[in-house]
Amino acid sequence: MTLPADAHVHSEFSWDAGSDPSSVGSMRRTCERAVRIGLPALVFTEHLDLEDHWVAGPEDLGSHARSLVGVDGRVRLPPLDLDGYLAAIDRCRYDFPELTILTGVEFGQPHLWDAAAADVVRRVDRVNGSLHMLPFEEGDAGAGSGADGAARGAAHDAGARTEPSTLYRYRPPADVMWAYLAEIPRMVAGSDSFAVFTHIDYAVRSWPSATAGPFDPREFEEGFRAGMRAIASSGRALEMNTRRLWSWVPQWWAEEGGRAVTFGSDAHTADALATGFPEATAMLESFGFRAGRRPEEFWTR
Repeated sequence: MTLPADAHVHSEFSWDAGSDPSSVGSMRRTCERAVRIGLPALVFTEHLDLEDHWVAGPEDLGSHARSLVGVDGRVRLPPLDLDGYLAAIDRCRYDFPELTILTGVEFGQPHLWDAAAADVVRRVDRVNGSLHMLPFEEGDAGAGSGADGAARGAAHDAGARTEPSTLYRYRPPADVMWAYLAEIPRMVAGSDSFAVFTHIDYAVRSWPSATAGPFDPREFEEGFRAGMRAIASSGRALEMNTRRLWSWVPQWWAEEGGRAVTFGSDAHTADALATGFPEATAMLESFGFRAGRRPEEFWTR
């Protein structure tokens, strides 16, 4: 079978991979693996995160990224080295001519940062829009006795935001999930910069199953469907993120008028490239989606 492009791939130029010294050279290693496994195309979508009021505890980030959390509970990210990234892409295109390599970014909260990101967005081939963060409000600071003290203090700052994984320590899990789903239509309406909405199940990744029980998408079906309707109405594609293969995602997407999909492993290391792609493509075909003329094109129905 001909695999579609992996349209959500990270390298050493993404802060959550690049802060790990072992990531050096991962772009090249990823291209080598793509050739080995017969993947015809990929898109390096490096993180474009401009949040300047991200509140977190050290335990909320991976072990190698904890140093990015200051004593004040604020996360300070290194900027994307766009020139270095584009130069590395050019080298890989030269060294791997059999592989189609597109440039891109995974743009966090584009509805809040479109203007600030305009110069970056216009220089890349593909923009994935991601919803990673929600408001971290002053009321959250008084809850969750196990939460990090610095993060609680920083919550008093106007405009503070944080990830669902942090909010689950402060609010009932269902409240966090509904807040996440309610933000999706606002993100779609508030930004023109992105073509693909990524990992619509992002808040599910950190769902506290140990205390809340297994995640049941049916409890939040209308929220997911409303988000999908907004994405579909805007003419954008929905990413089939293969970290988890949920059959309800393509089913509800098709039923809510979704016409286009991409496939993304969200790989941060070469060995995770195109994980689950054979199963994902079979699933999408069963819901009527078909490949484009070229592997890097959207699948449509």
